[in-house]
Amino acid sequence: MKYRELDTPSLLIDRAVLESNLRFMQDYANAQGVALRPHTKTHKMPAIALMQMELGAAGIAVAKVGEAEVMAAHGLRDILIANEIVGEAKLRRIRALAEQGVDIVFGVDCPEQVEVAQKVFESASIPAQVSIEIEVGENRSGIIEEEDFHALLDCIAACPDVRLRGLFSHDGNSYTAPDIEACHAIATAAMERTVHFARLAEERGMKPETVSFGSTPSLMHGLSIVPGITELRPGTYVLMDASQANVIGSQERCAATVLATVMSRPTAERVILDVGAKGLTMQERSQGICSAPGKGVIMDWPGVSISDVYDEHAIVYSRDFREGTRIGDKVRIIPVHICPVCNLYDRAYLLDGDEVTAELEVACRGRQC
Repeated sequence: MKYRELDTPSLLIDRAVLESNLRFMQDYANAQGVALRPHTKTHKMPAIALMQMELGAAGIAVAKVGEAEVMAAHGLRDILIANEIVGEAKLRRIRALAEQGVDIVFGVDCPEQVEVAQKVFESASIPAQVSIEIEVGENRSGIIEEEDFHALLDCIAACPDVRLRGLFSHDGNSYTAPDIEACHAIATAAMERTVHFARLAEERGMKPETVSFGSTPSLMHGLSIVPGITELRPGTYVLMDASQANVIGSQERCAATVLATVMSRPTAERVILDVGAKGLTMQERSQGICSAPGKGVIMDWPGVSISDVYDEHAIVYSRDFREGTRIGDKVRIIPVHICPVCNLYDRAYLLDGDEVTAELEVACRGRQC
């Protein structure tokens, strides 16, 4: 079947571009002498995660316990939940995965999380395995002060059923860097800070096995990895999007698009497409190297983007686009941020050229806990 025969909106993935993206990041990690642990929150598809493993990934990262459960059910056995886990119910689910033979690690950044983990894993056949998040400038979760880091190490050391496996950080602030040089400076400082905390742990006799660092934009231009970082944890590189395209100055690596239909042409310059916030999200990025126009870019129409979205409508203002399309025409949209877009679809259609050659289940979609 040709992709234009699909109902719209539909999520499309170009196989050749996908495979090229996967090889690019694996080759980069190999050349830097570090492991690659792709963050699968981007695609949420076990089939792609298995492709990443086949190319040499050391394991995968997820954001939710539910994502870990789905990935484990599909054969992924080395999983980092790169997020703090709170609550006995979620920790019992992690214990169940560990007792099934899944090598599963989860994030912590305060003693309270560790104390609950000790309670849930008491007398378990395998200890709770934790990784400490280090805050490196994103102003999100993670350890900030050395005093708090030492208190957390004390707590872990005092819990016989909790084991420190690693440290991890995310330089999300690199997304708004004004240029590549500034992006690399942010990333390098983030890595150095993460390695500093790893050395503090080692001085305490608690050397982390893994020191994990990520995000996509900082790794797209040959950044030298700071010694002491043992693995990279990017996610968006696998599919890319309009924001990441701006980082590299090209849309050629954008593997994922949303197929939409021209449903109305009410004025000489306004065109309405049949996908809105429920198929594209309302996200925008307007600062730094990841800035992108509007709420999506129309593929093969340079300079044409989506100005606004309603629940089921995308609004395009372009006289050239209006004159060049007709009711019923199908176009492909490169989303601004692909990660939440994948979460809106049950399946993605894999393309070889114009041909649909496979359907990939977005099996982790909707896993909110």
